[in-house]
Amino acid sequence: MKQRLHKILAAAGIASLRKSEQMITEGRIKVNGVIANIGDLADLETDDIVADGNQVSAETKRYLLLNKPTGYVTTVTDPHGRPTVMDLLDVRERIYPIGRLDVDTEGLLLLTNDGDFSQKMAHPSYEIEKTYLAELSKMLSEESEALLVRGIMLEDGPTSPAKIKIVSNRRRRVEITIHEGRNRIIRRMFESIEAPVTRLRRIRFGTVELEDLPKRGYRELTGKEVESLMDLAVESKRTAKPRTPWKKPEEETRNDRRLAFKASRPVRRDGAGERRATFDSGDSRRPTSKSKRRGGGRRSGASNGRRTASRSGRR
Repeated sequence: MKQRLHKILAAAGIASLRKSEQMITEGRIKVNGVIANIGDLADLETDDIVADGNQVSAETKRYLLLNKPTGYVTTVTDPHGRPTVMDLLDVRERIYPIGRLDVDTEGLLLLTNDGDFSQKMAHPSYEIEKTYLAELSKMLSEESEALLVRGIMLEDGPTSPAKIKIVSNRRRRVEITIHEGRNRIIRRMFESIEAPVTRLRRIRFGTVELEDLPKRGYRELTGKEVESLMDLAVESKRTAKPRTPWKKPEEETRNDRRLAFKASRPVRRDGAGERRATFDSGDSRRPTSKSKRRGGGRRSGASNGRRTASRSGRR
């Protein structure tokens, strides 16, 4: 059956969907000897598909669970020459990590060559929950726990409510469950409440647990585990509430303040200006305060004159 070429490449483990589209755009994919274009259809069973000079064939789907140690980056290759999680595996198929774990975070990591499975496990819209065991540098107070459960504001936006389980009596070992995958989000959450993480280990991914798998060890997921994860992804997306993308507020400019000031000024009622102009005009017979003072001075002088004349007459 024919389907989009970039989907065939992703399903065959050549690259992710986005990377496969990039390879097609760069002219690195040929179908039946002709350079392919974005949007081309092909059939892996009947068409000759070549990627970077290598024949593309259907691969056996692999689903691996790795207990990642610290010191390894979660990528297929690293431009800085650091060790990657691929150095811990010995498989023939081209597999790749699902999501990321920080270089200083250990624990459960899934890897696959199934593009559809990887998309459902990693995309934020499916809201697959992950549980981490965090060791803290100080006791987690009840107030801080309440903040995490409610959700806190980070520099790249608010976090979704977390699930917290206190593991130790001293409240320094905590299980935290979230479904977000932002960069170093667990560490940043605890740093924001002034309880930095000293060790972080992922112990659960959806319905799959790390259990007693030794560090650096890996195993195949069972068919039931793969099926349960896929069912969980479908159910999570069905019940997930759409979230409004958070935008960082822009800094207020001088022009913004000017417009806000103008908008907050009281509105002048109709006719108020005319009434003030009529009162201030020279046509008004109402004396001003200055004229009152002058008039008062003249009347005072006249009365004094009359009093003087009457006195002189009596004399």
